[in-house]
Amino acid sequence: MTVIPTDLKAAQKPSGREPGKARVLLGYLVHDKLALISAIYLLILIFAAIFGPMLVGDMATKLGLRQRNMAPFSLEQGWLYVLGADTLGRSILARLVVGAQNTLGIAAAAVVTSMLIGGALGLIAGYSNRWYSQVILRLADIIMSFPSLLLALIVLYTLGPSIPNLIIVLAITRIPIYLRTTRAEVLELRERMFVSAAKAMGAGSLRIVLSHIAPLVAPTLITIAAIDFASVILAESALSFLGLGIQPPQFTWGAMVATGRGYLANAWWVAFWPGLAILLTTLSLNLLSSWARTVADPQQRWRLQTLRRAPR
Repeated sequence: MTVIPTDLKAAQKPSGREPGKARVLLGYLVHDKLALISAIYLLILIFAAIFGPMLVGDMATKLGLRQRNMAPFSLEQGWLYVLGADTLGRSILARLVVGAQNTLGIAAAAVVTSMLIGGALGLIAGYSNRWYSQVILRLADIIMSFPSLLLALIVLYTLGPSIPNLIIVLAITRIPIYLRTTRAEVLELRERMFVSAAKAMGAGSLRIVLSHIAPLVAPTLITIAAIDFASVILAESALSFLGLGIQPPQFTWGAMVATGRGYLANAWWVAFWPGLAILLTTLSLNLLSSWARTVADPQQRWRLQTLRRAPR
């Protein structure tokens, strides 16, 4: 029987447990200060959008003529008026919380809808060589030939402003992005060996697309959706600002900016706070998306690894 030396046994033992993937990502996030601040802000915003309306109650719509255009940073009427009041005496902080739920909800619905429809059409156009693949591409070209905001204005002016119409319009304008990205990915994946092996084993086209190709395309689409989320928020805010978005008594951040644009001279805070919320949200989404692209790219990941090894 061969006896293994003690020192060799010690050398064969692993030096320590490998850190999990979540721990590695958290380490990358902690050492990228801007991405960390963006993630914290977005988590707070999501928490406020989900649970905030239950905490503020009806303060977002409660009129208070004595508090009309109340200046910010005053606690005389309670902490809900710390950001001031609008032209009808409604708490701006409460309206920001409720407006966050509407703004993020509409943007999320539009992004998910466009990602699902565009991804499905991209899978069909990329895997199949039949005539309907060309029809799908030409429809995408037609949509992309119109400026997205102009197309949204035309459709909403024709159908009328409402939440379902707003979601549909925003989704339609973003579908070509996901469609073309998915098609490009599928055109490359369908030539790989595992697809040929699946065909040789008798797998049908639907099974190959859904079981083998779609899971590989999904991470790319999710990354694009995170980047596109900020663009959809800006588009929704622009439409609401023009009066073609969500209609009273409901409101979004863009509608709040539109309400305060006529009072910039004597009550700048009515439009400033919702505008700042739009700015910080889109900036945080862009910074976090940039961090995610860096983490996902092995050729760029060394930047974060260098940050992790840098002396404190």
